[in-house]
Amino acid sequence: MKKPQLIVAIIALFSCVMIYFFVPRTHKTQVTQNNTSSSNQVLSTQTVLDGAKTTLNASQKISLLSIENQLVKAKSSTDSIKIYKQLSQFWADSAQRVEPYLYYTYSAALLENSEKSLTFAAQQLVDNLTSPDAPPAILNWIAVNAKVLLEKALVMNPNNDSTKINLGACYLFGNISDNPMQGILKVKEVVDKNPQNIYGQMMLGLGGKKSGQYPKAIERFMTILKLSPSNLEAMVNLAECYELTNQPALAIDWYTKMKVMVNNPSAKEAIEKRIKELKKTK
Repeated sequence: MKKPQLIVAIIALFSCVMIYFFVPRTHKTQVTQNNTSSSNQVLSTQTVLDGAKTTLNASQKISLLSIENQLVKAKSSTDSIKIYKQLSQFWADSAQRVEPYLYYTYSAALLENSEKSLTFAAQQLVDNLTSPDAPPAILNWIAVNAKVLLEKALVMNPNNDSTKINLGACYLFGNISDNPMQGILKVKEVVDKNPQNIYGQMMLGLGGKKSGQYPKAIERFMTILKLSPSNLEAMVNLAECYELTNQPALAIDWYTKMKVMVNNPSAKEAIEKRIKELKKTK
């Protein structure tokens, strides 16, 4: 059956989990050199950043050049951190390109080198790893960079469960290893210790769905909904899993529950349209 795309529209409308939907292309330096995608799709940071620059208008190019010149002239790490943050803000607000934003957030965090800055920047990266339509090379690029930050953060605080889960997500969704079980085991370590960790359950659910293990994914999403009955991300993923396992009646049930909770007219319309399509298949 055709894979439904409603999840993209709904999560984009009322979840902050995926900021990928700016437009893709970014840049990295140290990390991309360590990129080992098994599909040999290696994006150089410079290539990605150069690609993003081609979309800028004349005014944006002038603004960007001005900030970049400040970076060249920076005389201290404190100054560089400040300018990296200005660059990330430029790409997020003015240019609206996600990868350069992620890169400069990453760069500032590396220089600042505190657990807070490292985990914040890593979370921005990991939040984009579950985008269903992102090219594999972009996901690999994101995961490789996030992994660098997370490993540094774990040295500072080996007991941070969220950091462990995010590191596992890099393996699950970023194709940075030929053995995705590395990622599953890292997340399961946290979830087995604390089954009520919703974030960990979500990563395992999304990982199960990505690998086609729909019954396991359904079990994870159901666990989340028992703990958090209004979790829209779990609902939309659960409904999609039911679609993908040819269970339209159950999918309709969950889309109907979602529709009641959603106030955004566009999202509500998308859900209603999907319900009508599914009813034709029953």
